[in-house]
Amino acid sequence: MATYGLSHLIGLFKTRLLIGTFFATSPHLLDAYNAAFLIPDTIFQLLVIGSLSAAFIPVFTRYLVKEEKEAWHVASSSLNLILLVFFVLSIFTFIFVHPLAHLIAPGFDAAQITVMSLLIRIMLVAQLFFCVSGFLTGIIQSHQRFLIPALAPVVYNLGIIFGIICLSPTLGIVGPAIGVVIGALLHMLIQIPLAIRLGFRFLPVFDFRHTGVKEIIRLMPPRTLALGVDQIEQFVSVILTSLLAAGSLSLLNVARLLYAIPASIFGVAIGQAALPTLSQQSGSADRQQFRQTLTTSLLQITFLALPVSILFVILRIPIVRLAFGSHSFPWLATLLTAKTLAVLAVSAVFSAMMQLIIRGFYALHDTRTPLIVGLFAAIFDTVAGILFIAVFKWGIVGIALAISLTSIIETITLFFLLARKVYFDRVADLTFLLSLSKMAAVAIITSISLWIPMRLLDQFVFDTTRTLPLIGLTIITSLIGLTVYMSLSTLFRVQETATFYAVFRRITRFHKLFSPKTPEAVIVSAPDQN
Repeated sequence: MATYGLSHLIGLFKTRLLIGTFFATSPHLLDAYNAAFLIPDTIFQLLVIGSLSAAFIPVFTRYLVKEEKEAWHVASSSLNLILLVFFVLSIFTFIFVHPLAHLIAPGFDAAQITVMSLLIRIMLVAQLFFCVSGFLTGIIQSHQRFLIPALAPVVYNLGIIFGIICLSPTLGIVGPAIGVVIGALLHMLIQIPLAIRLGFRFLPVFDFRHTGVKEIIRLMPPRTLALGVDQIEQFVSVILTSLLAAGSLSLLNVARLLYAIPASIFGVAIGQAALPTLSQQSGSADRQQFRQTLTTSLLQITFLALPVSILFVILRIPIVRLAFGSHSFPWLATLLTAKTLAVLAVSAVFSAMMQLIIRGFYALHDTRTPLIVGLFAAIFDTVAGILFIAVFKWGIVGIALAISLTSIIETITLFFLLARKVYFDRVADLTFLLSLSKMAAVAIITSISLWIPMRLLDQFVFDTTRTLPLIGLTIITSLIGLTVYMSLSTLFRVQETATFYAVFRRITRFHKLFSPKTPEAVIVSAPDQN
């Protein structure tokens, strides 16, 4: 959670710099920059993430336990295979980048398409480093080392920040794109020393007939297809926003950056922590422990994500102003972004819960159900987005509403499908629903306790046209809301309050991580790696 939080903070600072540098004078170029990420990122998601998460790490780990030399042979062959496919796709993209840019951004003018094409070609270089870095991440995590891979996104964002600050004054929008390449290089370099220390040696082998490599190739398509379905929503957003006013894509991305915080910090973090346990418990005949772990984790995610989502809805304007500035971010843009954030934030808890629910299916070795539901969700999101844009003329708020509705419907559908597999204990089900009902009641009261003091402080105490009073308003209102949330949760006997206090105790004892007693802990948290 701490690492994800740090990454998001640096990401917000990076976005603030982008907005401050380009939005006021060149919003069309900032849109081109954001749209240019889509094709390179899709190649990386389908090729690298698809192969790593479902194929490489399980196979490599198994060989690592049996015969380490064979494991490194499989790793080099797999990496070379991915690099070969990447080069083929990159050459195709490089040659046909102009029509591809037209295809995904049909509303851009000729100048934007030209800039977007140039940026895509530059960012393809970054994906080369990411291909290598992704495999290094898989190798390191297979050895139960997580700190360095978790810090890699931080240095990646620092590279982009360098591009914005140092290169943009002379290179314009090309500066951040070169920063992406620098950040990707740093993402790779920070992991190389630890990977080498763990035994990795690059071998120029193309042993695609090896049993392990064949198994990796066999396991890749289902996960790659699922990721492809997830990318549909990204394509739809870029296509639709390109048809709107200049700056629309940038504003939508800004709102989504904040919206992703609860899902990332709580949903992904708890989901990753729970997956190994769920996988072990899925083989039990009655699956009682599986149900208990799943429901407990879902309630923890809901309890932790709810107050953040409420803050985003009630304090949307102060949060947007503080996160992205006011001088270079016009008031109308702030209002539109805040409205978009509020619409997205309504589904933030569902998005966080879905991170765990999908992993519940994976723990049961069911990858088909999330794929099918995801495909229908992508279709719904596309149709709803087009309807809200073309018929209702709601702009990026309509796109946000389509994303939000899709997330809610998809999460509820997946939950009930998963419940059919594992829930047949009426007492446990009623206890789970009762806990959710308590949290919902607490959330409603907390929302009111946030809104009233915010309005009073805004009108009678703070001059929120200035930064320091705005910070004061946000901090005081947030503290009031969080105090009410925790107090009511304790009063209503919401058991998940213990989770919050446990996390707080872990944070206060964080210094103990730097005086470990086991050799493995020394490797994970050694000062020279931090």
